[in-house]
Amino acid sequence: MTAVTSSALAPADGRNSFGRLLLAEWTKIRSVRSTVWSLVLLVLLSVGFTALFTSLTVAGWDELEPSDQALIAADPTSMVLGSGFFLSQLTVCVLGVMVIGSEYSTGMIRSSLLAVPRRLSMLTAKSLVFGLLVLALGVLVSFVSFFVGAAIIHGKAPVSLGDPGVLRAVLGGGLYLAVLGLFALAIGSIVRHTAAGITGVIGFVLVLAPLAQLIPGRVGDYVHAYLPSEAGHLIAQAKQAPNDLLTPWQGYGVFCVWTLALLVVAGILLQRRDA
Repeated sequence: MTAVTSSALAPADGRNSFGRLLLAEWTKIRSVRSTVWSLVLLVLLSVGFTALFTSLTVAGWDELEPSDQALIAADPTSMVLGSGFFLSQLTVCVLGVMVIGSEYSTGMIRSSLLAVPRRLSMLTAKSLVFGLLVLALGVLVSFVSFFVGAAIIHGKAPVSLGDPGVLRAVLGGGLYLAVLGLFALAIGSIVRHTAAGITGVIGFVLVLAPLAQLIPGRVGDYVHAYLPSEAGHLIAQAKQAPNDLLTPWQGYGVFCVWTLALLVVAGILLQRRDA
């Protein structure tokens, strides 16, 4: 893989064009088996859990509290997409960290930086290629999950792409996964250790939100609302819930700011630290 990367980055005139950087990063990402299996797992878990949880919801519909039924009926899209993404998003978290963390663990980062002295260009190219890859697959998975879940829950809470906010929410599922992948990549670049990076990302996504809810009063509400994953997933809701402090686009904007800030920190540390 190192030889391929080095040759891809070494044009005849001795300069590394950004196009060659993109090609090199694409070659590295697609040639690693863990990338392929992680993306396959993303598809299987998203669609599988969507079918499972929506089926369970329909089967136990009569046992649900009227308030829960009303909540689902008000925004079936959120329930359908959330069913699949809740656990499958972890594959994106793991893959995002591994894309950069594996280079540090194997020592390949030295070859990459030797071939590309402009370190920020390398990080930018890696982020762009990975982000676009997850975006494309995320949008595909989001649409498939929506159609599967909508067909299952149709008898209890009918929903279609033509309903207000639904198309934006389904596209938003892919947008959320893409930024989540970049968020994980940034943490992986900062930590430079795969296991520690994965732990950190999962802590942000799954652990901090329940802890923030323990903070009393309005402060706790705002802390919880502005956490990266809690704000980001709002883009996959067709409607703003009564207790949401942010609109879907505001929440997604907060998530993007978190991710951009971490990428800036990652870039600064990449320039200042030895490989």
